[in-house]
Amino acid sequence: MDILEIFTQYYDYFLRGTRTTILVAIVTVILGTVLGCAIALMRLSKIKLLKGFSRLYITVIRGTPMLVQLYIVYYQLNFISYPNGKIFGVALDRVIPCILALSMNSAAYIAEVIRSGIQAVDIGQTEAARSCGMNGAQAMRYIVLPQAVKNILPAIGNEFVTMVKETSIIQYLGISDLMYNNGIVITSTYNPLPCYYISAIIYLALNIILGKGLNIFEVRMKRSER
Repeated sequence: MDILEIFTQYYDYFLRGTRTTILVAIVTVILGTVLGCAIALMRLSKIKLLKGFSRLYITVIRGTPMLVQLYIVYYQLNFISYPNGKIFGVALDRVIPCILALSMNSAAYIAEVIRSGIQAVDIGQTEAARSCGMNGAQAMRYIVLPQAVKNILPAIGNEFVTMVKETSIIQYLGISDLMYNNGIVITSTYNPLPCYYISAIIYLALNIILGKGLNIFEVRMKRSER
């Protein structure tokens, strides 16, 4: 069977897997951004305990393989009663630990992006806010963060593009993402190479579309600054 024949006959498997991949990537980046923002603020904190914890977190997460983190979260948190049921055909009790592990990993990288974005804002902005009577938290919320967002968003968009590819590791826990369904098709056809080509083309198409969207978004942001 050639590539076109396999895709025509098994396209439903590839489309369902793609849907799961996109869903997991979106939720992961959202949760990772929230957690990453908290870690970044800890990293910039003057409280030594918070600063030390954030440094340790970033060092450990960035220094260990994502697959190892996935297995640790899945097996270490097995005492948690996750919701039963399915979303888009994916069992919640299996996909939630995967999303947690991926979000924790993504947060370590996003935290550094947010930290650098905040530090890129001129210190004079904070000093001006403090001179107007704002405390540190208010200056960060109303003055620094809105300006830092312009530097942060493109990098977070790039993290989304990266996460679309990195979600492929959840196949090892039986989540029916693109690569898991790719394995099902390989088992049915006994022809692995065309199946991998199809999956590679889908990943490439997703990332090209996301990349174009990010470029359009960045251009509009630059225009809004003028």
